[in-house]
Amino acid sequence: MKQERITAPFRLAEDFNLWKAPIPALTIVIPAHNEEGNIDEAIARVHTHVTRLLESYEIIIVDDGSTDSTLSRAKALAADYPLRVLRLSRNFGKEQAIMAGLRTSRGKAVVILDADLQEPLSCLNDMWKAYEDGFEMVYTSRAHRADEPRSKRLLTWLFYKLLNLGSDIAIPPDSRDFRLMDRRVVDALCDMPESNRFMKGLYGWVGFRSKEIRIELEPRMHGTSKFRLIGLMKLALTGLTSFTTWPLRIWTVIGFSIAAPSIFYGFWIAVRTLVFGIDVPGWSTLAAAIFLLGGVQLVSVGILGEYVARVFGEVKGRPGFIVAEDFSPNLDGSP
Repeated sequence: MKQERITAPFRLAEDFNLWKAPIPALTIVIPAHNEEGNIDEAIARVHTHVTRLLESYEIIIVDDGSTDSTLSRAKALAADYPLRVLRLSRNFGKEQAIMAGLRTSRGKAVVILDADLQEPLSCLNDMWKAYEDGFEMVYTSRAHRADEPRSKRLLTWLFYKLLNLGSDIAIPPDSRDFRLMDRRVVDALCDMPESNRFMKGLYGWVGFRSKEIRIELEPRMHGTSKFRLIGLMKLALTGLTSFTTWPLRIWTVIGFSIAAPSIFYGFWIAVRTLVFGIDVPGWSTLAAAIFLLGGVQLVSVGILGEYVARVFGEVKGRPGFIVAEDFSPNLDGSP
């Protein structure tokens, strides 16, 4: 309690300064995890491109538990740019890092940008023009996936086919997080109480007038992708269990498909026994049937368990992220 009484006035003072500061026209949210080789160039490039479009903006760097010098490099640049640096208490994942930036953003419009510099900033002009034309969300999508292994392209195609199979909304398979959103879209995303988030699905769920811009990704300047196969699989599982219930329904269909022939088969055995007598049964047929039904039951219970786990995670009510440090020496949003 004593610590709260000491620190609360400082938090109130900071909130008051943020409230006093003029609202920037644009906020650029950049989630970063171990991007020490790219963060300086990313901030400089954003400044160069945005100042050609607008007079006021802010950049929010969300350090998602980096173990390199990403945080210190970003903080060192805060005196030269309208920069705000958020340090999360640990690595919460890109989806939560994006939400931390969105909840902190003040701009009338918000752009989400990766720190790896693969997305061409030159298309910011087209995005802003579409925004001025009345589109409330302008998102980018990959023009092709020729730079990816065939196995990854196949798995990505399969995932989005399964995702859109039972979803009430259409989720573009090649869309990126790089997008411009009106403040109303950002507020709608921030108002959602769920903690397990699949952002590409949420972008589609909120609706609003949207426009797609096709882009070609550039090679990474430094480092490697932070997404590994296990991480992608976990994200895919989150997306499937968040936006579709067909995995649950399909096992109902499978159950009926197995139960109905079994009933008729049992009836036929009973009739045959009464008419022709009892045959010597074979253990192999019985064993195969037991293994089949046991496997089907375990798979169905596992899928049900995934949905229960999502419910359990939401019921606990834990925040999706924790901001350990908010470093923002420049609050006026001017270049």
